[in-house]
Amino acid sequence: MVTTNITIAAYLAEYLIGKFNNGNSDTPVHFPDNLDIYHIVWSLLLKRPSNISPIDKGNLSIYLPNRREGKDPSYYNYISNDGASIIEKNIRAMFYIELRQQLNDNRERGHFYQDQEIIYLFLARYNVSSISVDALQKNYLRWRNSINQARKRRRYSKTLNI
Repeated sequence: MVTTNITIAAYLAEYLIGKFNNGNSDTPVHFPDNLDIYHIVWSLLLKRPSNISPIDKGNLSIYLPNRREGKDPSYYNYISNDGASIIEKNIRAMFYIELRQQLNDNRERGHFYQDQEIIYLFLARYNVSSISVDALQKNYLRWRNSINQARKRRRYSKTLNI
């Protein structure tokens, strides 16, 4: 299988290694073909330009998708910086969706744990150490407040003069 390296945020790379490789950073990350990120990586594959070295640098090594039809990874094995930023954006969304789902499930079940404990357990499960619990808790509270603000309606004070 053909691999490539991309550079993304350190905590996202640790998250993917913990989620898909069980914490083994020596082997490249292999995305299952039923995830959106697999198809995003496949659609962003390009032929390697002649002025780019064949050795990629980055903090995340991934297996390239190999499908029966379409792009052959032996030729289409390059992901540009713009493509890496698109992949990073989708991985960040996947990270925060999973974290927020666990925090919301805890709230719906009656606050068995505090938010900091849930975040700590989440980070420990995927062996993420590049981001703090406080940073993630603040991000979650900002997100929750923005959702609550969007739900509030303005007060309607107009009256009809009949």
